[in-house]
Amino acid sequence: MDRLKKASKIELASTFSDSKVIGQTDSIPTAVPALNIAFSGDIHGGVAPGLTMFAGESRSFKTLFSMLCAKAYLDKYDDAVLIFYDSEMGASKDYFNSLEIDMERVFHVPITNIEELKFDIMSQLQELKRGDHAIIVIDSIGNLASAKEIDDAINEKSAADMTRAKQLKSLTRMITPYLNILNIPMIMVNHIYMEIGMFPKAITSGGTGPVYASNQIFLISRSQEKKGTDLIGYNFNINIMKSRMTREKARIPVTVTYDGGINKWSGLLDMALCSGHVIKPSNGWYQKVDPETGEVIGNKLRAADTNTEEFWESILADPSFNKWVNNTFKITAKNLLQDENGKSEVNEEHQAEFTSDLQ
Repeated sequence: MDRLKKASKIELASTFSDSKVIGQTDSIPTAVPALNIAFSGDIHGGVAPGLTMFAGESRSFKTLFSMLCAKAYLDKYDDAVLIFYDSEMGASKDYFNSLEIDMERVFHVPITNIEELKFDIMSQLQELKRGDHAIIVIDSIGNLASAKEIDDAINEKSAADMTRAKQLKSLTRMITPYLNILNIPMIMVNHIYMEIGMFPKAITSGGTGPVYASNQIFLISRSQEKKGTDLIGYNFNINIMKSRMTREKARIPVTVTYDGGINKWSGLLDMALCSGHVIKPSNGWYQKVDPETGEVIGNKLRAADTNTEEFWESILADPSFNKWVNNTFKITAKNLLQDENGKSEVNEEHQAEFTSDLQ
C-alpha cells in the first residue's frame, strides 16, 4: 500500500478507510422537513454535495425550492457564499430579501449561453479548495441556448442546433467529480416537457447529460389550493425520479400559499396519520396519539391548526416517527435486504400512499 501511495500523483489518494472524500460529506437540513426527506429519506437530513436537479413546468416554484437549499447552506456556514448563475433574470433583490438571504454573500453571474456557463463554472471550481464553503445554483438550463444557436441567429441561419445537448453533457461530465471532491452542492433548475405518444411521460430539457450526472432529480408537479372558489396557493408534489438516498418514485407533498409562503409542515400530517402518531377522531379533525400506548394527546384540531411548532415538535423528536420515515422513504442496505422469512423493514403498504404517478 505504501508503494501505491508513493506512486500516485493524486493528492487525495489514500486507503479507503482513510479517504477524505468518501463518507466525509455534509448534509444540511432545510427549514422544511418534507424537503429534507426528499433529499435524504430522513427528517434530519438535507442538502448534500453533488448535483441536484429541480425540474418542472412553468410556475412550479423551482427557484423557490432551490433558494431554500441555498438559504439553509448559508445559515449553516457563516463564511459560505452562493454562486448564482442566472439565465432568466427573474429573481429580484426583493425576492432575495423576502427569503432573508444576505445579498452581500451572493455572487451573481448573468449567463447567456451554455459555453459561457461551462467556462466560468470550471474556472470557479478550479479556484475553490476542499474546505471552502460555497453552494452553486443555476437558474436555469431549461432555456439556455448554445453559442452556435446564437451565432446562427446573428448570421440569419435557421439550421437545427445539434450542439446544445452535447455542451450540457460536457458541462455536467466535467463538474461532477469536482463537486464531490470539493464537498460542494450544486442545484440546477430545469424545465420539463411531455413526450408525445399514447403514454406521454415527463422529459427534462437538455438531453441525458444532466440526468446521468445528477445525484437527485426532483420533478415538481402541482395542483391548486383553494379556499371556497378563491385560489390561495398551490399543492406541490416533489416526485423523486432519481436519488442515491431516497426511494425513487416517492412523492413528497409540499404546500405554498400566496399569503404565507411555503408551509414548513407540509406533508407531515399525512405521514403522521400513516405512522400512527396522529389520528382522525372524526371527519376533519386531527389529534396526536402515542403510537405505543394509544393514549390520546392534547385537543382535537383542524388541519390548518396543526401547522405549528408546538404540534410537531414532539412528533419530530420521536425516534419512532423518524424510523417510520426511514423505512418508507430511505434507501439503506438494511431495508433492501430480506430476512430469512423473505421480509425487509420497508413499509410497502405505506409506500403506495407516497408513490408518484408520473411516468
